[in-house]
Amino acid sequence: MHSRNPGSDLSTGDTAIVSGNELGGDAVQRRWGFAVSSGILGWILDAFDFFVLVFLVDVLAKNFSVGKGAIVWTITITLATRPIGALLLGSMADRFGRRRPLIACVLYFSIITALTPFAPNYATFVVLRALYGIGMGGYWGIGASLVMESSPKRWRGFFSGILQAGYSLGYLLAAIGIRFVRPGLSWRWMFLGGIVLALVVVVLTTLSSEAPSWKKNKLSRLTDSWRVLFTHKAEFAYLVLLMTAITCLSHGTQDLYPDFLKTIHKASSAVVSNLAILYNIGAILGALVIGHFSDSIGRRRGIMVALAISLISIPLWAFSSSIAILGIGSFVMQFGVQGAFGVIPAHLNELSPPNVRSLFTGVAYQLGVLIGAPSVVIEFGLQKHLGYQWALTAFESCVIVVLLFIFGLGPEKRGRDFAA
Repeated sequence: MHSRNPGSDLSTGDTAIVSGNELGGDAVQRRWGFAVSSGILGWILDAFDFFVLVFLVDVLAKNFSVGKGAIVWTITITLATRPIGALLLGSMADRFGRRRPLIACVLYFSIITALTPFAPNYATFVVLRALYGIGMGGYWGIGASLVMESSPKRWRGFFSGILQAGYSLGYLLAAIGIRFVRPGLSWRWMFLGGIVLALVVVVLTTLSSEAPSWKKNKLSRLTDSWRVLFTHKAEFAYLVLLMTAITCLSHGTQDLYPDFLKTIHKASSAVVSNLAILYNIGAILGALVIGHFSDSIGRRRGIMVALAISLISIPLWAFSSSIAILGIGSFVMQFGVQGAFGVIPAHLNELSPPNVRSLFTGVAYQLGVLIGAPSVVIEFGLQKHLGYQWALTAFESCVIVVLLFIFGLGPEKRGRDFAA
């Protein structure tokens, strides 16, 4: 059962969830919170494990006796293997429920991450980062569908922002860890720090319940997912295009920025870490604010406002000579970038077929990441010809303009009833 009134208030929406789970109100409230919390915390952990490497490019290059470019290349490898996880775990989540595949995914990528600092050589390190990418790719589709299906409809955009803000919070925690942990402990501890949070996610997921919308629309066979994907191939292609462009925006403005600060402005590791903390606070605020307002002004309009904010921040973000002004520019840039991304979980889930929501959103998301994965390498190569500042500016300006067209002309199903 589900709420009959799309504009119903929170109490009405919760009553619908109670009916769907055939449980008492208090029990459903607790389980609803467990589901949303586990999905968000898992994404925070996933992002933390990914961004630890961004702050350790120099250290890892020295440890494995390779150039910085070789370490940067492993970022692309991680992004490129993510669709494998989305395909495998997404189809399992649509058939067997969100909870068990999510637990398996969190344990898998946490163990791989813990093994990474002990790689005996560069080749082993590359393999581990590729394997980690499979787990990272598997998580988003499951976690996003679990959070979106469990959230009250009227707050879907807000919780979408919270979920995607978890990515920036993971980046922020990595920056804090580098600032305060690395000076006193070995850098290897940065790869081990997520184990405790992984166990918390497992416990919360175990205590949660499956959403009524999954129970109503679940697949009877794993092979049915391929038929649904083919039936909705046009919508799927659009989401892949959308995710390709927005991946270039997100990773293009984040992954090389610490190296840009060190290379162009000779910033120390402490300064880079402090700036990363600042602009990730901006990213978190952007995801929350734009995600919240997308519930009233629409998903596409909210994203386009966020993109405009990013576009006008480029001069401060790339060309400032003062560290303070660079901090302001990077704060505003990431407010816009992650403000746009904060709407993505809700937007993709609302545009996806109900019986393959984890697979459809997850694979589209991660295929977009795969196609957009070379953006970091392209930017790194462009800076040799254009200079770091113009390389970042030219690449991101083009990406933002393309995204404005994609969202301006694209579809929207804000407030869709997932259980229908």
